[in-house]
This record gives sequence, C-alpha cells and structure tokens, in this order.
Amino acid sequence: MLVEMKGIQKRFKRKEVLRDITFSLHSGMCAGILGANGCGKSTLLSILAGVQKPQSGSFLCDGMNLFKKPALHTQLVGYVPQGTPLMEELTAKDNLLLWYGAAQMKKELDDGVLAMLGIHTFLKTPVYKMSGGMKKRLSIGCAVAKHPPVLLLDEPTAALDLVCRENIVAYLTRYKAQGGILLLATHDASELDLCDVWYVLKDGKAQPFAYDGDVHALVKTF
Repeated sequence: MLVEMKGIQKRFKRKEVLRDITFSLHSGMCAGILGANGCGKSTLLSILAGVQKPQSGSFLCDGMNLFKKPALHTQLVGYVPQGTPLMEELTAKDNLLLWYGAAQMKKELDDGVLAMLGIHTFLKTPVYKMSGGMKKRLSIGCAVAKHPPVLLLDEPTAALDLVCRENIVAYLTRYKAQGGILLLATHDASELDLCDVWYVLKDGKAQPFAYDGDVHALVKTF
C-alpha cells in the first residue's frame, strides 16, 4: 500500500497552520511528525482522520482520495487522538462492544491485539476510574478493531508509566512489522526509534529531518 499526503493546507481565520504538506509512506513504514507545541501536529492528524476539513489537498491510499470516500476512509484509517475518545461511564468491555462483535472481542482478548495491550486486566473497570495508561491502551484497542492498514496516533505514550509505554511500543512495533503504516505525532524518544522517516512541522511546512538519536539536535530545529 502507498499512502500519500499531497498539498494539504489549513487556515484558522488569517493564520495558516499547514502549508502544502506533502509526503508519502509505504506499507511497513512509520513517520514521526515533530515540532513545538502549537505547530499543527494535532491539526494535521485530525485532518487525515477526517475530523477536520482542509482548505485544500488530498489524502491518497493507492491513488484513491480518502477525503472524498468516507466509507473507505473509515475502513482503512484508525485514529487515536490525544484526548480520550471513550464513553466515560462505560466499562472497558462495554466500550469495546461498540467496536467489536462479541466473538471477535473474545478472540482478540484471548490471543490478539487486546491481549497484547493488556486490556483483559481491566475489562470491568469503568473509564472514569481508569489511569491514563489504561485509557490510552483502550483507545488504541478500539481504533484497531477493523484492523486498519493505516494508524494515526497523537502522542500515544505521553505521560504514561514505563510498563504501559513498553506495552504500546511493543504493539506498534508488531503492527508495523505486519505491514501497517504508522503516522505519529510525538516527542518521545522510544516512539522516535519506531520511525523510518521524520518530519519537523515549522511555519506550516513539513521539513524532512535525519534523526540519528540526538534528541537535542532535533529540538534545536523546532
């Protein structure tokens, strides 16, 4: 699969947040979207997720513009925002049942993605009683219910404890190894190491960056 972002632009009133965002990814690749707070990382992901509309541009999967094919977009793209897209009063199980059939959920809890994310350990816990790590793992579990080949994640391990972070990174590593395409808005070094290409968002443009493990050199580009 080939995913292409072409000429994506976004303005809020007179402020141009994104200008001609253009790059592409193949199956099994991960791109890191980096930059200072407020540079447009979350805006870009929400546009690619179909939450916001751009002024112009296209989001292509094997030549098909997903901005114009919402049903196909839903099938191909999963999205995990920074916030918690969960029903707070429901348990983990009940949230999952909004996305999974009962048989599919059981299979995934036994030996699939939900097991790998450790969701079986808090299945009966309501969302409002969960830690940040539990909520993030459950959000990812819901986002990948349809096994989308493209996954958008906005700082998926931010402010999480080490064990939870390792669980999520392990899952994303496996997702990528199985041919999935990842697009991460991140500052976290463990997530940066997942990436094959890195782009720094600055002044509305996505500039390629050759990351070699030196986080300090990266931050200087923001």
